[in-house]
Amino acid sequence: MTWTELVMGAAAEHDGDPTMTDVRTGQVLARSVFARRVARVAGGLRARGLRYGEQVLIDLPLGIELAVAVHSVVWAGGVAALHTRGPARMMIAERVKGPVRTDVEHVFTVEPAPGSQPFSDLEGERTVDFGPLCGPALVLYGGRVLRLEELTGHLRKIDEELLLEEWDTVLAAVSGQPDPFKGLWVVDIAMTAGSSVVIAQDPSVLCCRVLIAEHAISVTIAAPELARKLSADPELHVLDERAIVRSLGL
Repeated sequence: MTWTELVMGAAAEHDGDPTMTDVRTGQVLARSVFARRVARVAGGLRARGLRYGEQVLIDLPLGIELAVAVHSVVWAGGVAALHTRGPARMMIAERVKGPVRTDVEHVFTVEPAPGSQPFSDLEGERTVDFGPLCGPALVLYGGRVLRLEELTGHLRKIDEELLLEEWDTVLAAVSGQPDPFKGLWVVDIAMTAGSSVVIAQDPSVLCCRVLIAEHAISVTIAAPELARKLSADPELHVLDERAIVRSLGL
């Protein structure tokens, strides 16, 4: 199984369970819905001419829509770039920020905006049932390219190391700017394990404590300084975000 297959495969096995809770937007997405959205958005990208290996710029904050966008692009055979640099015919953003580059033919936005198409328009009847097996998949904010087989191998490895269970709920309290990859990686890890995940970008210690109590969080993965402060409470299971990306050299 590939990177996205691991995430969507776990999604299919736990139909109906809320996997992602986006604290910023209040959105909750069931695993089964996530898998369907990825397949349909991938179909919409293919229908608009996305070619294998073609880069799609993604300018979204850490959250549910980021996870859907990235995995849809990769499932369709494209390369998801977590920045707005370099050549591209397509871009997925939260909103339009200033003039759109002339080389970008299709701009899809989560929030309605003149001159752009709604991101939701990509979800049609056409689906992609089989994604690529190898090749470039993700471009980080700093420009590093991660291949599909590389992401697959590291996701399997971290899944075996963390030993998360289906009844776990993970709090993703990671640093989300300027590169949201670490938060995306926490979502992938949780979904692969069949665990639920609550996404909170750059939260405070107080915010984390509220979310831990409110969502019955069993594992918190946090930015270094935040992890240090939360670890002072022996009753909390806290991991430094650096531990989950160390094998990737990040």
